[in-house]
Amino acid sequence: MKFIETLKNIWRIQELRVKLGYTLLFILIYRFGSFVVLPGIDPQALTHLQEQTAGGLMSLLDMFSGGAFSNASIFALGIMPYISASIVMQLLAIAIPYFKKMQMEGESGRNKINRWTRYLTVAILLFQGPSYLVNLNVQMRYAGASMPDGFWFSFSSTLILCAGSMFVMWLGERMTDRGIGNGISMLIMIGIIARFPGAFMKEFASRLGDAGGGLIMLLAEVVILLLVIAASILLVQGTRKVPVQYAKRVVGNRQYGGVRQYIPLKVNAAGVMPIIFAQAIMMLPIMFAGFNPDKFNSGFMHAFMDNNGVWYNIVFALLIILFTYFYTAITINPTQMAESIQQNNGFIPGVKPGKQTAHYIDTIMSRITLPGSIFLAIVAIMPAFASLLGITREFAQFYGGTSLLILVGVVLDTLQQIESYLLMRHCDGLMQSGRIKGRTGSMAAY
Repeated sequence: MKFIETLKNIWRIQELRVKLGYTLLFILIYRFGSFVVLPGIDPQALTHLQEQTAGGLMSLLDMFSGGAFSNASIFALGIMPYISASIVMQLLAIAIPYFKKMQMEGESGRNKINRWTRYLTVAILLFQGPSYLVNLNVQMRYAGASMPDGFWFSFSSTLILCAGSMFVMWLGERMTDRGIGNGISMLIMIGIIARFPGAFMKEFASRLGDAGGGLIMLLAEVVILLLVIAASILLVQGTRKVPVQYAKRVVGNRQYGGVRQYIPLKVNAAGVMPIIFAQAIMMLPIMFAGFNPDKFNSGFMHAFMDNNGVWYNIVFALLIILFTYFYTAITINPTQMAESIQQNNGFIPGVKPGKQTAHYIDTIMSRITLPGSIFLAIVAIMPAFASLLGITREFAQFYGGTSLLILVGVVLDTLQQIESYLLMRHCDGLMQSGRIKGRTGSMAAY
């Protein structure tokens, strides 16, 4: 069988075998830490916290942490503060010349940016840690329990939460260096996958119980889920190829150029970032409400806390479309692409080099970004439609949104990395026809 032969080829390559071993070890450490409860917290009194994170926006935080948020774990804050800090640094590199210059300094500039990102992560953690403890105290009181009082408990718990999140960040970096790569995204993916068995079993029990439909309805749901996954793969891999003709050059006794190549412009060049930006905006009601359930009773707050509501999804979809254009504009520079083509004695057939080439590329990007952004918005709000059709909230989250796109993107990138090792050792790839294409040329997720 092809699959068995591929596994044998993977096992024969020592470097790949060691990297996969390190990746598995780091994943086991991460999953173990997600069940280590904060000192002084009674695990039996977390029922209301787990009910709070079963749906709504809080369920997204719990999903990205692999259940550590609802377990009051030392890893409760997860990797999201680091992702938030990374996003802020990307925006600062656009708006502030100092950071933009730092970004263009090569390896030393990237090291400085990484250092600033870590400092900002700590600052975010010092704010989120006490907020998490306030919410935890409220939920435990609903369960008839309470946390230990006093400044030192709050201070020590905040430090533990901060240290746990920084340790998760360190695990992700070690996975990138010593493992198969893509460490930060791999940890997010593992946290999402960890919730899938429980969500599927709950949906299975629901179909055999009150919801009705039986195994036939469950089979139909699985088929629809597979179709959504296939559509997400098309969204991740879709490109529009622009032909570039390179003129002939003679250097010494060698001839260069004279060939036609293609520039692949991605339909979704922004990746999953527009959804993350939009979700960050949509989570502002939680911050303004101060984790106080009494403040959720107003109509406005209730509308924007219900991720299955009409107004929430309309605003969410519009934000995704806007952020898709925004992030595409800051990641794709048509002027720089046109200059690079001209410097290499290339041109787009029928288009003059220089400004007209840049305008042509910009026009193409604008045309393919619109359908890409709309498709991305539809995928993002698919869980709401799944919930309206009677699918349980936990299982509906896998029908789209950030979770599905991260799963698809990270899996494709990881398979692409494994296939590269196999092809370098003159082994067959993972597929008989064609090669696996990831989200980008690099293994960076964000």
